[in-house]
Amino acid sequence: MYIYVPPSSSPPYLPPITHTTSPKSRRMGHELVASNGTGTAGGRRTATKPHAVVIAYPYQGHVIPAAHLALRLAARGFAVTFVNTESVHEQTARALGVDRHRYDIFAGARASSGHKEEPLDVRYELVSDGFPLGFDRSLNHDQFKESELHVLAAHVEDLLRRVVVDPASTCLVADTFFVWPATLARKLGVPYVSFWTEPALIFNLYYHMDLLAEHGHFNSSKGPPRKDTITYVPGVPAIEPHELMSYLQDTDATTVVHRIIFKAFDEARRADYVLCNTVEELEPSTVAALRAEKPFYAVGPIGFPRGGAAGGGVATSMWAESDCSQWLDAQPPGSVLYVSFGSYAHVTRQELHDIAAGVLASGARFLWAMRPDIVSSDDPDPLPEGFAAASAGRGLVVPWCCQVEVLAHAALGGFLTHCGWNSVLESVWAGVPMLCFPLLTDQFTNRRLVVREWRVGVPIGDRGKVFPDEVSARIQGVISGQEGKELRQALRKVTAKLKAAAAPGGSSQSSFDDFVDELTHRCGGGRRTLMT
Repeated sequence: MYIYVPPSSSPPYLPPITHTTSPKSRRMGHELVASNGTGTAGGRRTATKPHAVVIAYPYQGHVIPAAHLALRLAARGFAVTFVNTESVHEQTARALGVDRHRYDIFAGARASSGHKEEPLDVRYELVSDGFPLGFDRSLNHDQFKESELHVLAAHVEDLLRRVVVDPASTCLVADTFFVWPATLARKLGVPYVSFWTEPALIFNLYYHMDLLAEHGHFNSSKGPPRKDTITYVPGVPAIEPHELMSYLQDTDATTVVHRIIFKAFDEARRADYVLCNTVEELEPSTVAALRAEKPFYAVGPIGFPRGGAAGGGVATSMWAESDCSQWLDAQPPGSVLYVSFGSYAHVTRQELHDIAAGVLASGARFLWAMRPDIVSSDDPDPLPEGFAAASAGRGLVVPWCCQVEVLAHAALGGFLTHCGWNSVLESVWAGVPMLCFPLLTDQFTNRRLVVREWRVGVPIGDRGKVFPDEVSARIQGVISGQEGKELRQALRKVTAKLKAAAAPGGSSQSSFDDFVDELTHRCGGGRRTLMT
């Protein structure tokens, strides 16, 4: 039968933190640090250090790049206060099997930098999202999002008024999807850095929703949306309506998610700077168009280890990770299909069964990361009956795994993915061709980049329609057919661009250097030119 591997039972050692005794500390259940990286004597600053307050959007796909951005800023001499929600913190601690009251996600990074002359200065703070820890945010999605729209800002403002000791040396770095950063930044007198964790193309399309509405392709009062090619968005030569993000394909634009998007991009228009987790060489016309709008820095890839001081040591997984290395070591090179649909979106039971049937019919070896709530948190065993017996000897199913490590393994031959942006960047970095089954939001537009522009992946199904025979044929073509050879040839070029951009002197590294210089000058004085 296929092998089920439970999560590792031995969590990594994480040094305990010191608790304060204030009532607010007990309420948050974590260490509180009301500092901006400045020494104090009798209430006066004795040294100035630029201070970045980094606030992560409460989903794993956003927390990962935000945490790595915090490490990169700390490695460049910033004092960083990283803010997580209590719920995400609790789920991460549970995944690691550690006491949520006695750890923070940067403990490993701090420990590994302790030998340096100036160890990483990253503080860790928690904020309530308005719900108790036991509230099921997945099952009660809309209620949770309403709280994000109306309640979260008050909790964040309380925290910011405590940790922003010196506004002159502080900046607010917040995920673009938050609906309050520009407003709170203006209240506190600090610059707002909008951190966009998805490709520039998607930022650009959201930024120009007014144009899409004006031309009748989205949220039009003139009737059903147009279906012809969109050719008027700056920096986007042409895009088809079915390649837009799912929320821009919807005919009902009154949902809570749409209201969040509208408000978030009202705030983003007032941002002082935009940091984008992309590479200029992969989206040149879009990045150029956005730079004409405001200071826009393409600094990707951010979000997975690339070596160096800011490469790892941060615990961001919200599910316990199984060790798949022994099984992968036993498989022939390039023979394994990796299947994962990410940390947030859901598939229907029927979609899952059709994909499972296609995986079986393909005859390929496979590793499937089956997130416990992939269909629903109240449906823990969604695979079809008989799947285990039918895949005997060639399959491994795990609840979760370290995707970066899996993709880097020589046994990998293809990645059946939902096309989340982190997954796309990680797959390109590892040189693994993709089979793209987008489910929600940015994933449809990401697929356009992967399949149509870069030609490093193939499409499978579309919006609730997927067929086993198509899945099987695509898997065979990518793992062992001519199609796979062509994809790998294209991948070599795209991977080279991605890695060159991240290397010293590359476009992303240079853009990050420029951003650090600008922010250091604005928040701390002087210029910093050290490379990391």
